[in-house]
Amino acid sequence: MSAVVAIVGDGVLAELVCGELISECRIVRLSDFREGVPAAAELALVLQDAWHPAVQREAEAELEAAGIPWLRGFVAFGEGVVGPLVRPGQPGCSRCADTRKLIAGRDRRETWELQHRLTETGGVLSDAWASRTGLLQMAYLLAAEARSVLRHSRSRLEEHVVFFNLKTLSCSSHFFLPDPQCPVCGHLPADSRVAAQISLEPSPKIGESIYRSRSFDELKTFLVRDYLDYKTGLMNGKMLDLVSPLADTTVNLPMLEQDELTAGRTNCYADSELSAILEGLERYCGMAPRGKRPIVHGSWRQLAGEALDPMTVGLYAKEQYKLPGFPFRPFDPDVETEWVWGYSFAQERPILVPQWLAYYSSPCRQGFVYETSNGCALGGSLEEAILYGILEIVERDSFLLTWYAQLPLPRLDPRSIGDRDLNLMVERLQAVAGFDVLLFNATMENGIPSIWALAKNRNPHGINLICAAGAHPDPVRAAKGAVHELSGMLLNMTHKFEANRENYMKMLRDPSLVRNMEDHSMLYSLPDAEPRLSFLLEENRPMRTFAQEFTAAPKSTDLTEDLKSMIGTFLRLQLDVIVVDQTTPELRRNGLHCVKVLIPGMLPMTFGYDLTRVAGLERVLRVPAELGYKERPLRMEELNAHPHPFP
Repeated sequence: MSAVVAIVGDGVLAELVCGELISECRIVRLSDFREGVPAAAELALVLQDAWHPAVQREAEAELEAAGIPWLRGFVAFGEGVVGPLVRPGQPGCSRCADTRKLIAGRDRRETWELQHRLTETGGVLSDAWASRTGLLQMAYLLAAEARSVLRHSRSRLEEHVVFFNLKTLSCSSHFFLPDPQCPVCGHLPADSRVAAQISLEPSPKIGESIYRSRSFDELKTFLVRDYLDYKTGLMNGKMLDLVSPLADTTVNLPMLEQDELTAGRTNCYADSELSAILEGLERYCGMAPRGKRPIVHGSWRQLAGEALDPMTVGLYAKEQYKLPGFPFRPFDPDVETEWVWGYSFAQERPILVPQWLAYYSSPCRQGFVYETSNGCALGGSLEEAILYGILEIVERDSFLLTWYAQLPLPRLDPRSIGDRDLNLMVERLQAVAGFDVLLFNATMENGIPSIWALAKNRNPHGINLICAAGAHPDPVRAAKGAVHELSGMLLNMTHKFEANRENYMKMLRDPSLVRNMEDHSMLYSLPDAEPRLSFLLEENRPMRTFAQEFTAAPKSTDLTEDLKSMIGTFLRLQLDVIVVDQTTPELRRNGLHCVKVLIPGMLPMTFGYDLTRVAGLERVLRVPAELGYKERPLRMEELNAHPHPFP
């Protein structure tokens, strides 16, 4: 080879790599970037015997400007790091790799602080574990990858980093996703009206009765590979739940401040792992805008002609806003905030949505209500994601409307459908956990099958009962989803419940103590709370069959047909369906989509008794009478005043 390779750095690693390449290419040695990288260089190697973040930041700037690809090698705390290969103008730089490794690490806060300190001070010249033997192993890899780049072959270090344990000399390669918010190589597009436009496209189902556009067999080819890695993954760990009666798996989504656990619940651990990863991706997309840059700032009054009216999404009562220490202020149409573009199917045009409503952990602090993940969903197509976002809203709305209006729902016989899987799931919860499963038809005026599921303990010890919900065009799938939710909580909650029973007794007497999601389900684990569910548990009513309660869903081979029908139902009910596309580049690379669906007028799920949102949502008052549960529309003061039991 006659290629020119610039090697930046002084130390043993730089000397060893020079020795490997000196006979194959022309080496230009530089102590630092002040000496100037030659324009003729086809590759640069930035090599250090310790960790100097400032040098790598300088490399990113200098070599990006020069258009020169580069590789790095360095040592940090007994670990050698080689890669990634950084190509100018392409995502996936060293800053991306460092960000992924930092977030995935268990000591991320300390590492972040140390990185900033080393950037300012420079640190030591050589790591204590930087032995010549270990550095030689790193040098062999660096030389081999340099040859691949110079021969225009694909490098194994593109979007990959290799870590060497310099104590054992073992090594491992780890894939990382480019960071779309990277200050070096990230190029997030500005949010725009044009990008928010939605035209529903065909989305063929994988089976006539399977409401998915992509199978688990297809998803398993990339989900674990691209998103789960203990060193550099968007998710960095998994755990099989061997306590739950069914095959649950938990995956950890690391964030800078804390970890977020996401669960997958199916009838086999392999599928549950994939489901948990999908749940983690949904959580990642829904927390903050990572797929576009919000650029619209203003008050609702300024933007009213093209913005969602925040008054339509459910408010707190005036009395709630006046509570001591209440974290939100009443809506003020003149207060400025950030907005993102969504799409209104009722208006058939893009509209602006408050950022704090579109992303439930948004850094935007001008919100006047607390928004949860309600309506967030992920799918193998945009249409699939929208459909499941709607279903989640329906599931939670049906549950809350049942609770607030204390509807005596028809009880369902799970065996009447003749579904073997559902029967086995119910029987397993009885045999393994000792809980009877009760199913109720919670379908509301939209006609989408909704199930309220309740598990009742046969034993005198442990949690007494727990509730869950499901919604799906197929009522059997709605029931299965609700039973899966029950199974993940029945036995896992027992120890904590017994250890904190006295706290939950206090919540029974003082509902203001119910402040987070877990409190809601734990409160109703108390036998003393069971009378609050008497409107469901009355034993005199006969059970109904699924055939008596539900009609067969129309057969179709395309999800989009089902979605259009579903949207049409809400529009006929004078309810808009608004979609904010939350998809990030990390998902888009594999054809996945994530959305936030808003249906103003539907009941939003809230956690924390003081954060109940029903003001302005008149459906909760009139729908019970429309469905024949009540003789007349309810008054606000007649609604159930107890905290809800949604887990």
